Amino acid sequence: MIHPTAILDPRAEVDSTATVGPYAVIDAGVVVGPHCVLGPQVHLTGRTRLGSHNRVHAGCVLGDAPQDLHYRDEPTELVVGDHNTFREHVTVHRANREGDETRIGSHVLLMAGSHVAHNCKVADRVILTNGALLAGHVTVQERAIISGNCLVHQFVRVGTLALMQGGSAISKDLPPYTIAWGANGLCGLNVVGLRRAGYTAEQRTELKRLYRLLFRDGLRPSEALDRARRDFTTPEAMVLIEFVASARRGLCADRRAPGSES
Repeated sequence: MIHPTAILDPRAEVDSTATVGPYAVIDAGVVVGPHCVLGPQVHLTGRTRLGSHNRVHAGCVLGDAPQDLHYRDEPTELVVGDHNTFREHVTVHRANREGDETRIGSHVLLMAGSHVAHNCKVADRVILTNGALLAGHVTVQERAIISGNCLVHQFVRVGTLALMQGGSAISKDLPPYTIAWGANGLCGLNVVGLRRAGYTAEQRTELKRLYRLLFRDGLRPSEALDRARRDFTTPEAMVLIEFVASARRGLCADRRAPGSES
C-alpha cells in the first residue's frame, strides 16, 4: 500500500498495514504505526512517532524543525497517539531541546491550516479548527476546542472543556470549562460542551456558582480561592480551582466583572 512515487528512507519504520500516498516523503527516524493513512505530498521528518489509525491528509508536514532561533538541530521528538486526524496542510513541529517532545494525544482533530509549535502538549479529544495557531510550549487539556483563526501565546495553558470563540486570542491561561472571547476575555461557561460531555444539571449549576465567585464577584484572587476551597469540594470544581491556583501567566478575565472592559 505504498505508492510508487512515495520516497521512504530505508531507516524509516512503516507498519505493513499503513497506506502511503503519492509523493509522500518519510525520512529516517520516523515510525508509522498500524493502519495509518498518509495522503499525497505528506512529509514526515525528524524523530516522529505515529501510533495507530492516524489519518494525515494532503500536504501535512509533521515533525519538522522548530521555528526557534536557538534550535541547533538537536535530535528532538514529535509523539502522536492513536485515531487522530490531520487535515490539509497542518503543521506540527518537534521539540526544541534534546530530551523533550511535542506530543499529540489520541482522537484529536486538527483541521486544515492549523499549526502546533514546538514543545506543545495537546491532550485527548482536542479540536483545533481551521487556521488555529498554537505557539511553543502551549498545553491544551482534554476536550478543549480552539475555533477558527484563534491565537494562543507561548507557554499558555488551555483548560479541559474550554472553548475559544473564533478569532479570539489569549496570552493568559484559559480556565477549564470557560469560553474565551476577544483578547484575553471570558464570557461565561461552556455550558453546551459540559452538557455534551455528560455533566449533569446539578454539576453545571455548581460550576456556574463557582465561576461567578472566581471571576465575577470582584474579590481579590486569594480571597476568591479561599472561599472556593471552603465551599466547593466536588471533583469537577476542584479541577477549576486547582487550575486557577496554579496559574503563572495570569488568567483571562470575565468581561462582566467589576472594573473590566464591557
